[in-house]
Amino acid sequence: MEQVKCECGHVNPYGTVLCESCGKPLEHTAKPLLDMRYEGSARRSQTYNKTIVDKIWNFFSSVKVGVWLIVITLVASAIGTIFPQKMYLPPNVTPSEYYEDRYGWAGKLYYELGFDNLYGSWWYILLLASIGVSLVICSLDRVVPLYRALKKQGVTRHESFLRRQRLFSATRMEDESFLETIKQRLAKRHYHVREENGNILAEKGRFSRWGPYVNHIGLIIFLIGAMLRFVPGMYVDEVLWIREGETKEIPGTNGRYFLKNEKFIFETYEKGKSNPVFNEAIDRVGSGMVAKTYQTTAVLYKRVGPTVPGEEPKLKKVKEYHIRVNDPLKYDHYALYQVDFKMNELNKMSFELIDKQTETVFGNLSIDLNNPKPSYDLGKGYRVELLSYFPDFYFDNDGNPATKSRVPNNPAFVFKMYAPDKPKGEISFVAIRQTIEPFGDNKYKMAFADVETRNVSALTVRRDFTLWILGVGGAIFMIGVIQGMYWNHRRIWLKIVNGEVLLAAHTNKNWFGLKNEVRAIIEGTGLMMPIDQAEEEKKEAQGGKGNGATK
Repeated sequence: MEQVKCECGHVNPYGTVLCESCGKPLEHTAKPLLDMRYEGSARRSQTYNKTIVDKIWNFFSSVKVGVWLIVITLVASAIGTIFPQKMYLPPNVTPSEYYEDRYGWAGKLYYELGFDNLYGSWWYILLLASIGVSLVICSLDRVVPLYRALKKQGVTRHESFLRRQRLFSATRMEDESFLETIKQRLAKRHYHVREENGNILAEKGRFSRWGPYVNHIGLIIFLIGAMLRFVPGMYVDEVLWIREGETKEIPGTNGRYFLKNEKFIFETYEKGKSNPVFNEAIDRVGSGMVAKTYQTTAVLYKRVGPTVPGEEPKLKKVKEYHIRVNDPLKYDHYALYQVDFKMNELNKMSFELIDKQTETVFGNLSIDLNNPKPSYDLGKGYRVELLSYFPDFYFDNDGNPATKSRVPNNPAFVFKMYAPDKPKGEISFVAIRQTIEPFGDNKYKMAFADVETRNVSALTVRRDFTLWILGVGGAIFMIGVIQGMYWNHRRIWLKIVNGEVLLAAHTNKNWFGLKNEVRAIIEGTGLMMPIDQAEEEKKEAQGGKGNGATK
């Protein structure tokens, strides 16, 4: 498309509304005042609309589109906080059942719509990416033309440009001695004064015009940091449930680190054993009712050598630490925080094989509830097979035994008992306080003998390489807020035409402050105070009478 040449000789890009040099309107408009938002510069979104690239650019350059994307994202984010996200559910529950059982039909709908993992869903990430694209295109579509227009603005402005500014006055003056006084006052108020052929352009606070775009840069960096959290290795936020005496791979470390729970300690404040200053508080709530210490005595190991499937990893001890609340174990940018615990989880159950009539004991066995054996030899021809094991037993809708999870909250077993006089064996279903013999009355039974428990500790595994990016983005955003909020871009033009002094002024905000400043600058010079033409136009529309701007 062809460029537009102004009568002042400056060549403007196609689509320019006001000449970049002299400010003369290049397009006819019925509005009495000029639109100075972007200095009348040529914006791509307002000029090109032919190719698919142009249409995409124009779509994302719209402020309305950007606002709607932000609103939709905020609404979606709020919905994600109604019920806990899947990552924060107890490890021994099934999400589909948990949401429905706890929150009813609303929880079921919440799960079916995928809100249980909202912040990691593809469409939520797409919303964040769309906001980022919108910010980039909105900024480029405006800041580049605006920068070019402000950089190329001339001192000598076209008369129509001055007369169509919001603040304008025309005063007939015989003497030009007032110019030196005005220049001194402008310089005293930190204006950058430029003079050309007796015309004056005074400007200050231009950097405040870049405040919104600095905001955009900060938001873009912040969004990049947020999206990098979905890149493997950049962000880890996992929960590790580990039993006493157990060594487990730390999630999120790709098998590099393992942790052993030596012991979990839970202490409370008890009267007579705690500092006497706590006695009054202990009496108020009861001895042993207030927690004092949550501590996991942990040993951190690092894998040595390559990973071989099916082979036990070779581990090297790297650190031992007492993990307490707000006192995490830290190593290699990982941090393990104490967040939860479970006391007295079932660990082993012991049974005796006895004759139901004589109650003679023919042997006993101990079942590891987390790793049970398929068969137990009791000697002298007595043997017990474990046909089925249900760690968290319940009857499903069809009346069949099933398990809710792999955590031994309510263990149940199907045993097959062999004896010299019962070579084909007898089958018995055994649960807590419940024994069922599905094939008739058995001679032998499995009698509960003893139980062994152990404590379980819950640790949160954290690693965050995006935090500094979020911090930088947030800091830049706040700089942009301050930059655009507390400073104004102010310009004052003076032009002498045939003995008449044209005075015009413009600011991007705080017109009241600009009026007071102009009044102080021209005081005693004989120049007429500029009239606010926007207010005059409003008065005329309401049936009033304007004051005029010519003396």
